[in-house]
Amino acid sequence: MAVKIRLQRHGKKDSAFYHVVVADGRAPRDGKFIEKLGVYDPTSNPATIDINFDATLNWLMKGAQPTDTCRAILSYKGILMKKHLLEGVRKGALTEAQVEQKFNKWLDEKTGKVLGKKDQLISDSTKKASERHKAETAAKEAKAAKVAAKTAAAQAPKVADEPVAETPAADAPETTA
Repeated sequence: MAVKIRLQRHGKKDSAFYHVVVADGRAPRDGKFIEKLGVYDPTSNPATIDINFDATLNWLMKGAQPTDTCRAILSYKGILMKKHLLEGVRKGALTEAQVEQKFNKWLDEKTGKVLGKKDQLISDSTKKASERHKAETAAKEAKAAKVAAKTAAAQAPKVADEPVAETPAADAPETTA
């Protein structure tokens, strides 16, 4: 029996999330499975991955084969790195202490990268929001200035169009009745 670590689709149309499961390779995608290892939500940024590290590592050491997408997920979480290091212990190339030291160093670097990406996403979104706000304010002020100029032009007295009234001359004789 070929055992696979693969994704099982759940969720609505256009908002899918997945369960990471261990299943017989002949079983349908969303069918019967042996064990649920975790969940994967690709809709968030960065993607949310909650996986049982020890159970997944145990299945990999027993020979379960991950699909391509699951391989990428397991690599991202460091499970394949740990498996690789543990195989080095089995062959005698490393000791348990060296494995833990190398894995913890790798995990710290990975955590730093993920936190850096999250911080950059937050700063980019606030920067875009402030730029949008500035653009909206400038457009609002330009529109207000245009309306003010138009109302000022409409309210200004039109001197050239009004007829000038003639005043009687001082030299003209007065008539009395």
